[in-house]
Amino acid sequence: MSTIELLQAGGIVSIPLLFFSVITIALIIERFWFWMRIKSREKVLVKEVLKIYRSDYVTAIDKLRKNIDLPMARIFLESLELENPNATEFRLALETATQAELPLLKRFNTFFQTVITIAPLLGLLGTILGLIQSFASLELGNAGGTNTAGVTGGISEALVSTVMGLVVAIVTLMFANVFRSFYLRQIALIQEYGGQLELLYRRFYEEKGEKSYANT
Repeated sequence: MSTIELLQAGGIVSIPLLFFSVITIALIIERFWFWMRIKSREKVLVKEVLKIYRSDYVTAIDKLRKNIDLPMARIFLESLELENPNATEFRLALETATQAELPLLKRFNTFFQTVITIAPLLGLLGTILGLIQSFASLELGNAGGTNTAGVTGGISEALVSTVMGLVVAIVTLMFANVFRSFYLRQIALIQEYGGQLELLYRRFYEEKGEKSYANT
């Protein structure tokens, strides 16, 4: 069945369902590209930065700046580029930068949830419209006068629109859950590596304070 035939069979509700499906596919591709780019580069970068941070502070910052397109690099830079922060200010900078990145990590989640909710309802609406068309084509007590084409067309519209709505909702739900798992894993990594960076800075800050006290 071609796209045009599918639209005709599904009735008027097939138009918004097709629109939602096209937009959803485009956003799914964008989200996959976003998360694959992060997963392929970010973990290696952060481990390397944490490894060289104590011995070469400047090189660590340079590496982060070269990868500024990664969320965790931006989070680390927000705290590392502060001018002589104490340990509390350093931690607050990490937390604030993390909050600023959350909308990007959860991008399009609202749209996906909207499609998951609306698509089955549109399918149900198509079912009702198809049944109305079928009943309108029936002439009770006059079997010979019944519009058979109208009855079968209405039933077809009812079934096709229901299937389209369910397919769009199910596929969107599957990918939305995948992206949610990516998001939760990313938050866990930010907390893990952010905590490691904070510990390193606290040690550095305390050592610097001890040296300053000794000099006085």
